[in-house]
Amino acid sequence: MKLFKLVIFFLVVNFGALAIGNLLMADGPRTDWYLNLNKAPWTPPGWVFGAAWFTIMLCFSVYMAYLYRLLPKLDVILLFSIQFILNVIWNYCFFNLHYIGLGFTIITLLTFVVGVFTFKYNNNLKLKTILILPYLIWLCIATSLNGYILLNN
Repeated sequence: MKLFKLVIFFLVVNFGALAIGNLLMADGPRTDWYLNLNKAPWTPPGWVFGAAWFTIMLCFSVYMAYLYRLLPKLDVILLFSIQFILNVIWNYCFFNLHYIGLGFTIITLLTFVVGVFTFKYNNNLKLKTILILPYLIWLCIATSLNGYILLNN
């Protein structure tokens, strides 16, 4: 498959995941429950989350297109699918169910999966690995935010 078509495919799938996650969290960040939580002092303003996720999914889509073009194997598809599911269900568990501990477990697993992508395929993608770094860095920040909420509420 041509690289451009793969980029478009992963853009649709990744932004679809964001849309599903957004639907599942509903008004979560604007609810009294969330607003009254003791949040980490390093919690960014709300608009940063949207800008970050847009950039992350753009870069991750290009990363996945290169990776899939190079290694269209079951383990790549399986790892991507696990990442997709974890990314989507975190919103529901954290914002709708208010399961902070489960949310922390999910986001920790998601960070691990993205870390596996980053390090397992680094030798294959070389410099293109930089495309997944915003995702990994953001997940480290998000995991720390979730962990802070878990420990302080």
